[in-house]
Amino acid sequence: QVRLVESGGALVQAGESLRLSCAASRPIFSINAMGWYRQAPGDQRELVATMPHSGSTNYADSVKGRFTISRDNAKNTVYLQMNNLKPEDTAVYYCTADLGTAWSPRIYWGQGTQVTVSS
Repeated sequence: QVRLVESGGALVQAGESLRLSCAASRPIFSINAMGWYRQAPGDQRELVATMPHSGSTNYADSVKGRFTISRDNAKNTVYLQMNNLKPEDTAVYYCTADLGTAWSPRIYWGQGTQVTVSS
């Protein structure tokens, strides 16, 4: 199991930047994949970015070129750098950890952090 704690959500204006952090309760190098999802009011939860233990990162088309997922293994922390924020980025952002495999994922979720972008 793993416990995930997100932080860094805030109210910002369009065009500004934010960095979200996700602290894991176990070494993240032991986790198959880390990721970020978001959910806006009335919408389904959607993938923002994923970072597998090995392999390429993956981003939603809507955030490519603006968001960057990264990790610090020494701090057991994953980050989401969000630049040039838009009002449509407003959502609760959730950190995820997949302790399973590609064929049998076992995903854990954090409690979420609110990001609000005003126009």
